[in-house]
Amino acid sequence: MMIKNVKIYTEEQRFVPGAVETQGDRIRRVACHTEEPLPECGDVLDGEGCFCIPGMIDLHFHGCRGRDFCDGTREALETIAEYEASIGVTAIAPATMTLPAEQLRHVLSQAASYRREQRNGTAARGAELVGINMEGPFISRVKKGAQDERYILPCDAAVFRSFQRAADGLVRFIGIAPEEGDAAAFIKAVSREVSVALAHTNADYSTAMRAFDAGANHVVHLYNAMTPFSHRAPGVVGAAADSAHVMSELICDGLHVHPSAVRAAFRMMGAERIIFISDSMRAAGMPDGSYTLGGLDVTVRGGRAVLASDGTLAGSVATLPDCVRTAVKQMNIPLETAIACATIHPAKSLGIESLYGSIAAGKKADLVLWDADLHQKHVIKDGSILV
Repeated sequence: MMIKNVKIYTEEQRFVPGAVETQGDRIRRVACHTEEPLPECGDVLDGEGCFCIPGMIDLHFHGCRGRDFCDGTREALETIAEYEASIGVTAIAPATMTLPAEQLRHVLSQAASYRREQRNGTAARGAELVGINMEGPFISRVKKGAQDERYILPCDAAVFRSFQRAADGLVRFIGIAPEEGDAAAFIKAVSREVSVALAHTNADYSTAMRAFDAGANHVVHLYNAMTPFSHRAPGVVGAAADSAHVMSELICDGLHVHPSAVRAAFRMMGAERIIFISDSMRAAGMPDGSYTLGGLDVTVRGGRAVLASDGTLAGSVATLPDCVRTAVKQMNIPLETAIACATIHPAKSLGIESLYGSIAAGKKADLVLWDADLHQKHVIKDGSILV
């Protein structure tokens, strides 16, 4: 198929007029306006001047359309994958909650089974399950947020490896609170097997720096569920800023992080170290009402999800494309920068950038067309028009 008359988001992170040719599920050729035009052949989609961006990658979200990753069922995974693909999120790494260890192993096992179905072609078309982000259970009770503290555990390499075996190697991130237990030993034991993330933590700057120096390389939803940043106590935020190898997730739904703090994160970290996530829960794509997250009751009103018990923010109901639009339209983040934070940056953190995250010959033919107002016009998945 050929997608012509589009503004292609190049690997140099700028938009250039041109066309994209796909063959099977891969991109065959990319032709920009300065090059010889591609001859039209086969199916042709006229992009009518739309932005052509890579399929987006959400590496931290819990669910959508009434389903949650931790439901631990094939039906939930299929619903989630189909919905995410329909909105232009073509690769996913959903997140677990803090649940009993045996229940988590069941969830991970079901995910591994579904991934095998995707690979052998027996699953319905949808976003590809490219990893799992374990947000719990190795977190802090002090900063538990919407996690169930009854099931919090001290970090333990043997327990983590039991999770990874259940997941058939799909776990890409394991969150920990580095002030709890022997975190340094845990990080040194597993950091060559998985990305260690600081998550739901009350660590101060020095403790966080020790974790990063030991090999931790990721921060779960920067600013949220961690020590605040201040001029005398910079906490996890300051430690992440001072650690050049660390990538930081950011929720740009307009509720979790103030626009000024979003812009400050870009200045402190540099745009190349920011990853947009949705952190969406099962209410995403659904009306206001009562839902659950990690076994806890959640109330959703006016796009805000909170625990029914105490009003704590309980994930978001925004999608990753929503977050990109909010960052651009309400937070003054350049479109080219925002797109990278939802495509190539998460691809690199997941270690899948050779196939995903940018538009280049040989990569997956997962593309999204947005008009000038950033409204979705088409989703191309595996070289075929999905939407």
